[in-house]
Amino acid sequence: MEIEYSRKAAKYISGLDRPTKQRIKTAIEGLTETPPKGDIKSLQGYKDGRKRLRVGKYRIIYNILPNGGVEVLYIINVDSRGDIYKQ
Repeated sequence: MEIEYSRKAAKYISGLDRPTKQRIKTAIEGLTETPPKGDIKSLQGYKDGRKRLRVGKYRIIYNILPNGGVEVLYIINVDSRGDIYKQ
């Protein structure tokens, strides 16, 4: 499974301190396992099957997209708990 990041998610992760960045990257790699690891819930109100992964006070919004024969784990957004759901 490939992992792709949106520009917004990559920018947020790059601005974090090293231990937090490592925790988030480890959690994202856990999503590629079968079954996925972590506190995962489906998001309501989206028809594309988005899910969220909780890592401490951070939330990772992601989707799994089929791309030919390879599944792509697309990280849509990463932010703190209070700000991630605001649009």
